[in-house]
Amino acid sequence: MAKAVRIHQHGGPEVLQFEEVTVGDPGPGQARIRQTAIGLNFIDTYHRSGLYQLQMPSGIGTEGAGVVEAVGAGVTWVKAGDRVAYAGGPPGAYAEVRLVPAERLVKVPEGISDQTAAAMMLKGLTTQYLIRSTYRVQAGQTVLFHAAAGGVGLIACQWLKALGVTVIGTVGSEEKARLAKAHGCAHTIVYTKENFVERVTQITDGRKLPVVYDSVGKDTFMGSLDCLQPRGMLVVFGNGSGPVAAFDLNLLSAKGSLYVTRPTLVTYTAKREDLEAMAAELFDVVKSGKVKIEVNQTYALKDAAQAHRDLQSRKTTGSTVIVP
Repeated sequence: MAKAVRIHQHGGPEVLQFEEVTVGDPGPGQARIRQTAIGLNFIDTYHRSGLYQLQMPSGIGTEGAGVVEAVGAGVTWVKAGDRVAYAGGPPGAYAEVRLVPAERLVKVPEGISDQTAAAMMLKGLTTQYLIRSTYRVQAGQTVLFHAAAGGVGLIACQWLKALGVTVIGTVGSEEKARLAKAHGCAHTIVYTKENFVERVTQITDGRKLPVVYDSVGKDTFMGSLDCLQPRGMLVVFGNGSGPVAAFDLNLLSAKGSLYVTRPTLVTYTAKREDLEAMAAELFDVVKSGKVKIEVNQTYALKDAAQAHRDLQSRKTTGSTVIVP
């Protein structure tokens, strides 16, 4: 028997149950991994609360790292003993041992620890597709990145700076502003004290921006549109304040023929060759030292509920890892 955190109904952090589970042998296309580190992400709170519905009872968590114990029929790209990491696939990462679709696994290269891998896969791959594919930024551009001191934000600030991009970041406190600046954010806006649209207009001398990256959602959506140049793109990739309400598409034409997209990591990594290429670029930029993955909080698996409380109350910064 192995320990895992599961939910039997949607709700607050209190629905996370620490219990024993039976993990069988891997079936065709599966691998069984003994996990050494698990990544904590906002999507976990969406699964728990029911914003993204799960069939009950359910495991939770979509990111982890560990060692392959066994593989099922047809699996050739990983083998027992390999150090691996993953992001996406069926929820269930909050576990000591689990079965995963082997096609979601990538080998962790030397020089990257298990905790670093678990902390970087979802957030790092998200950053990769946002800035290298959804909107491929160019040196000399200026962009707005909401929640710049969060897990994705700190990775993005470093990576964007390395690409020669100027980052304007919104944060919730002066402490988080200092953290974002230390990671390459050129301009910070404390949204509790300042109007971010006015500040963006001021910083850009009225030119505004080609792209805005927004994981906050409802509270920032309209303001984010107002930060864009004509034909600019708003990339909404999260719902930290709640989902964006329905709106009239004519608003986009009125504000300058704007684009809005709602990408997901699942779509961008659907093909294994894309997943491998994205992971290779992520591992390379981390190994080069241009992007440093900082695990600022760790929690025991049994304390997953507290980890969720701290994440949702914005007490965490950077990456958080749960340790089995």
